[in-house]
Amino acid sequence: MTMADNPAGGSDLWIANSISDLIQGDVCEHLPIERIPLQGDVLGMGTTTSIDNGELAFLQTPDGNSAIWKCQASDGGIRQLHPGDGSSNFPYVCFSSNATGTGTRVDLSLLAAPPGARLQDRVGDAITLLRQRGQLAEAPIYGLRLVANWRSLIITVASKLCMGQQRRNTSIASSEASGATASRSIYELLQHYRLAADDPGNADDPIRYLGRSLQWDCCGFWDSDPMSGRVTVPVEGAHLHLHGYSTDLRYGGHLHHEHPETDLLELERLELYPMQRIHQLASDLAIEALRLEDGQIHFSVCNRGSMDVSDVGVAVVIDNCYSSHRYLRLPWLSAGEAEAFSLNLPLSPGAHQVEVIADPERHILEEQRLQLNNRMRLDLVIPS
Repeated sequence: MTMADNPAGGSDLWIANSISDLIQGDVCEHLPIERIPLQGDVLGMGTTTSIDNGELAFLQTPDGNSAIWKCQASDGGIRQLHPGDGSSNFPYVCFSSNATGTGTRVDLSLLAAPPGARLQDRVGDAITLLRQRGQLAEAPIYGLRLVANWRSLIITVASKLCMGQQRRNTSIASSEASGATASRSIYELLQHYRLAADDPGNADDPIRYLGRSLQWDCCGFWDSDPMSGRVTVPVEGAHLHLHGYSTDLRYGGHLHHEHPETDLLELERLELYPMQRIHQLASDLAIEALRLEDGQIHFSVCNRGSMDVSDVGVAVVIDNCYSSHRYLRLPWLSAGEAEAFSLNLPLSPGAHQVEVIADPERHILEEQRLQLNNRMRLDLVIPS
């Protein structure tokens, strides 16, 4: 099955890394924009790199296809991304197959809307109602498109991709810094902006006022199992993750719909898409073709996975002596590609063991089963 397929019975969802991966610290895996099919109605969202910070919003175009827009951390502005424009590699992104014809438009008149109703509650009620009426298939994740009007709206834009390497360190050690960082909500670490009818005029307000752009076109996902951290922050009850842009094309970002100062005025349109099959895109490094010829060892470092990888370390260890190992570093290795190496290896006569290890520090996110091919060993006997 390809990423462009749209089999009967619902849409497919591809996830490149996950929200849980992203908030653990540095991410060395990337998906290029060229590998995301945008023909038809493609739902998605993601983040750009730490060099070019921002959020991604997948929005429909007048011709019935889809486009990726970048929401910028510096000013909350937006611009459309195109292959080759320099912002093409994403450390986290999820996107659907062509979902044209698989969405169900919600009759909003059927939803009770008590004063102060939160957006997540409205979406959850809509999913429950449509499933009870037999109008919506059961699915692990639902994609959604909506248009909403707000009295006030707080948005966030990723201003630092790595939410603190302390978060990853906390899994193996503790420090005052890591504890303080890990105890805070991920959204506290991001740039916040306020949309409202009037500027509060508070010079000490840490939330920057942008303007009166209060109608937003949005795309996102509802995860039935938020603790999995697939497309939402892994917090109990945090089912909804939503990115979008103001319909005047001035601002965009992550809708902080759960923020106490976000106030929904009206849900104008809501369409739900069952995501029936979930596919995890991953890296898979491998060492191949290790051999000794004419006093040199030869080997290839291969990326068998579906994600590009950056900053990959390779260790060459002789006779289990790690203190004197040779070390190489690859700045980039695209999915499906390999890089061949040759190293002079003067060995004394006798039996030796040469081991080559890709990513010995385990910086690349690979499932344990995919790490088995990260090393290759060669047993040698050098004649006297």
